Amino acid sequence: MTTAPETLPSDPDELRALLLAERLRHAAELGAARSSAEEEIARLRQIIRELQRHRFGRRAERLDPDQLALALEDLEQTLAAKEAEPTGTVAAKPAPSPPRRRVNRGNLPADLPREEILIDVADKTCPCCGGTLHPIGENVSQRLDLVPARFRVLVTRRPKYACRQCEEGVVQAAAPARIVDAGIPTEALIAHVLVSKYADHLPLYRQAQIYARQGVDLDRSTLADWVGRAAWYLRPLHERLMASLKASGKLFADETTAPVLDPGRGSTKTGQLWAYARDDRPWNGPEPPAVTYVYAPDRKAERPVAHLQGFTGVLQVDGYAGYRKLAEGRAVRLAFCWAHVRRGFNDLQTGGSAPIASEALRRIAQLYAVEAEIRGHDSEARRRERQARSTPLIAELKTWLEKQLATVSRKSTLAEAIRYALSRWEGLTLFLDDGRVEIDSNSVERSTRPLALTHKNALFAGSDGGGEHWATSASLVETCKLSGVDPQAWFADVLTKLASGHPITRLDELLPWRYAQQAETAVA
Repeated sequence: MTTAPETLPSDPDELRALLLAERLRHAAELGAARSSAEEEIARLRQIIRELQRHRFGRRAERLDPDQLALALEDLEQTLAAKEAEPTGTVAAKPAPSPPRRRVNRGNLPADLPREEILIDVADKTCPCCGGTLHPIGENVSQRLDLVPARFRVLVTRRPKYACRQCEEGVVQAAAPARIVDAGIPTEALIAHVLVSKYADHLPLYRQAQIYARQGVDLDRSTLADWVGRAAWYLRPLHERLMASLKASGKLFADETTAPVLDPGRGSTKTGQLWAYARDDRPWNGPEPPAVTYVYAPDRKAERPVAHLQGFTGVLQVDGYAGYRKLAEGRAVRLAFCWAHVRRGFNDLQTGGSAPIASEALRRIAQLYAVEAEIRGHDSEARRRERQARSTPLIAELKTWLEKQLATVSRKSTLAEAIRYALSRWEGLTLFLDDGRVEIDSNSVERSTRPLALTHKNALFAGSDGGGEHWATSASLVETCKLSGVDPQAWFADVLTKLASGHPITRLDELLPWRYAQQAETAVA
C-alpha cells in the first residue's frame, strides 16, 4: 500500500475500502507470524523438556536394571538388618517362627575346593555314668568363604651343565618366552590387569592403589607398559576377529564417543569407537556371537566404509546418515532400527499429553509382540510369521503416519518423528522379507554399554594409540563374555601362547568361541 498523499483516492468510500483491505492483509500476516511463532515455541519447549529429562530424569524408555538393582539392594539390606535384630527375652513357649523370605542365597558349586573344620566336644565322657560317648550322627553346614587375591612370586631356576672332561660348552634349558621381556609380570598378571581395566572398568591408577595395599608398589606407567605390550600381541587376533565378522552375511553396527587426550590443546578431543557385532542367536543361526570395536579419530562416513571393506550382506544400524555410503554399491543392504523410531514418539509422550505419539507407540508395540513370539525360531519360520502378521500392521502404520503428517505442523517435533520413520521406510521394513534381520539394533547397543562404563571411570584415553588399545582389548573381553568364556583364563592362556610363538596361520584356534569348544571337548 502506498502512503504518498497524491496517490490516495479522494472518494471516502474508496478510502474506506482501501483501509479495510489493508487491515485484513495486516491481520493475515500477523496471524501467520503468530502461528509460526507458536509452532517454534512448542518445538523449543519440547526440546527443553527432552534436555531436562536427559539431565535429571531417566535416559531410556526402561529403567536401567543396574539402577533398579541399587534400590533393591538397599531394601534387601534393611530387611536383613531387621531379621538380625535380637528378639528380647526368650518366652516360656517359643512362638512359631514366621515363614522365611524366599531369597536366592546363592549356590555352592561342587567344583569349589572344600576345607573341613571339625568342631568337637572337649570331653567324650558321659556326664551321667562316666562311660565313653560314641558318635550317633552329625550336623554338617556349608558356608561360602573368600580368600582375598594375593600376590605370589614365581621363582624360575634354570640349572647350567658342563662337561668335566672337555670343559667346553654349557648346556641350559631355554628361558620361556614372555610378554614383557626381563619384566616381573607373568602372563596371568597381565591378563588380570587387562580384565580389570576393560571388563571391570578399573582404571590403572586404581589398580595401582589396590596393589599398594598388598605391599606391591607399581607405578601406573608400569601397568600401562604391560597393557601396551599385551595389546601389540593381541592386535593380530583383533584383526582376525574383524575378518571373521566381515565374512558373515548379517551384522550390526553402532558407534559411541571415546574422549582422547589432545596434548597440543591441553584438553580432550572426541574420538569414536565403532562397534560391529554378530548375533545369530534370535534365529538359531550357525555363527557364534561376537563383537569387535575399531577406534577412529572422527565420525566421518568413510570410517565404516573402510572398516567393512569386503563385507556383503545386511547391516543393521541406527539412523546415522554416514552408513548410507555403504549401500551405494548395493553390496550392503541397510536395515534400520524400530527402537530409534519408537524413541522419538516415546520422548513426545513422556513430555506430556500426545495422543498421536501414544497411538504410534501402540501400533509399534504390536510389531514387538509378534517378535517376542517368534524369537528363537529359524529364519524361514520367522519370515513366514512376519509376512502373515507384521506386514499388514506395517502397511496400516505407514498409511496412518502419512495421514497424521498432513495434519500436524511441519516444524513440530511430532512431524520430525514421523518423517524420521517414513524417510527410512525401506530399511525399516527389510526385516519382513529376511528372517535373519532383527526388528532393532539393540544387540549392538548392548555391546557399547561396557565402553561407556570404562569411559565414565577412566574419563578419557591418553592418546589415539590408547584408543586403539582400548578397542583391541575390549573387543576380546566382550567376545569372551558372549562366548561364555572367563576372560581372565582366556587372556592368560592366549598371551602365553602368543608369547611362545603361536603360528600366525592358526589364530582361529585362539578365538574365544573356539576356546569354549575346546574346553567343552576336554570336559567330555
